[in-house]
Amino acid sequence: MSERIVVERKTRETQIRLEVQRGEGKGDVATGVPFLDHMMVTFARYSGLDVTLRATGDLRHHTIEDVAIAMGSAVADVISPSAARYGDCTIPMDEALVQACVDMGGRPYYRGPVPSGLYDHWMRSFADNAKATIHIRVLRGVDRHHIVEAAFKALGLAIRKAMVDTGAGAVFSTKGAVSLDVK
Repeated sequence: MSERIVVERKTRETQIRLEVQRGEGKGDVATGVPFLDHMMVTFARYSGLDVTLRATGDLRHHTIEDVAIAMGSAVADVISPSAARYGDCTIPMDEALVQACVDMGGRPYYRGPVPSGLYDHWMRSFADNAKATIHIRVLRGVDRHHIVEAAFKALGLAIRKAMVDTGAGAVFSTKGAVSLDVK
């Protein structure tokens, strides 16, 4: 079992408490937004992260966004320096087919979209705070629920692959570890 990462985010709009650690993919989630709960449990399962999440908020949008910010921050902290860094996965879900490709190397970028403004925003906020490059490609699909769920499954599995410890003891990069000192 790895170290447990705890993220607490409190604003005028939301209160989030999130615990994440590498594990078996267990999700204990209560946000007051049923579809978000479903996606966070799905993400936990497919990423192999044990997630305990409690969130309250004034609006669905604020809750979804702040959960993404907290989850991204936690995932950035749970990735080891000797992780594989890259991962990809394509998931079929009924008529939907969605691919996720990730680079957990510290350069935030998101390219989508998924066909839901709220969950496309979740992906962007997650990428920014995980300091990850994430590309989500919807290859086909009609049902928005299936497409969004396939995106979370594909993202989770891609991150699971990116978290694999290579044993190299260092960041997998020709540049080495990237850092920025601001003075």
